Amino acid sequence: MKTIENMRFGRERDLYAAHDLVVRNCRFEGPEDGESALKESRNVAVEDCFMDLRYPFWHAHGIRICGGEMTKNCRAALWYDRDVTIFGCKMNGIKALRECRGVRLENVDADSPEFGWKCGGVRIDGGKICSEYAFLESEDIVAEGLHFSGKYSFQYTKDVRINASHLQTKDAFWHAKNVLVTDSVLDGEYLAWYSENLTLVRCRIKGTQPFCYCRGLRLIDCTMEGCDLAFEYSDAEADVRGEILSVKNPKSGRIAADRIGEVILTGDSVYPAKAEIVDRSRQK
Repeated sequence: MKTIENMRFGRERDLYAAHDLVVRNCRFEGPEDGESALKESRNVAVEDCFMDLRYPFWHAHGIRICGGEMTKNCRAALWYDRDVTIFGCKMNGIKALRECRGVRLENVDADSPEFGWKCGGVRIDGGKICSEYAFLESEDIVAEGLHFSGKYSFQYTKDVRINASHLQTKDAFWHAKNVLVTDSVLDGEYLAWYSENLTLVRCRIKGTQPFCYCRGLRLIDCTMEGCDLAFEYSDAEADVRGEILSVKNPKSGRIAADRIGEVILTGDSVYPAKAEIVDRSRQK
């Protein structure tokens, strides 16, 4: 593979359709304000580079990015790519990852609104992601040791597996299907409305009005903090350690907790509330 080192690229499509190339300690910046530096590239390794221009990796295949930084000016950095690996890189541009397949993120530090939309085959190992709207309509996601902060995360996703992670996010997993979260913290309001086949195992769940309009919901050995008006119109099998502040009009299934502060069964419920509700403190 050819190696390019310590150079500056600022023009339009400076390395367009490059292949079998190592780009090391280079800077993509300059008054030319060029775009799409590595568009349509193949089998390219980018190491410790500074990227300050738009759309550098579009329609690229076999890209390896190690270290370096993508600034806020590096908008929409990776779109329509295949086989992408990113190690220890800072990703700060909006819409950093979209419609890509076969993506590995390891110890990445991303601050990018609208991160990871419509992607597939995403593997995340460690790192931090801050995004207002992350992973919309993506599928086949596996995350381990992720620290996420933002708002509307993992909406309309499919086939998601998350372990040992901390998600500080509201409106997460809305309309998501086939999701398994284990040994993690989920901190935020209105969790997982309209989800289907969501399973949480040994998770710590925090925030108001979680799990409404869910189908096939399972909570196994979880704890809930500050969770009121939970499970409205949901089909749920929930085994909770500690207290649920209140449960409202659960549609079906079984909800058990060490203590339930209030069970709310209202006369104006539009669905029959037929779930079994078990307050273990009242069984003693």
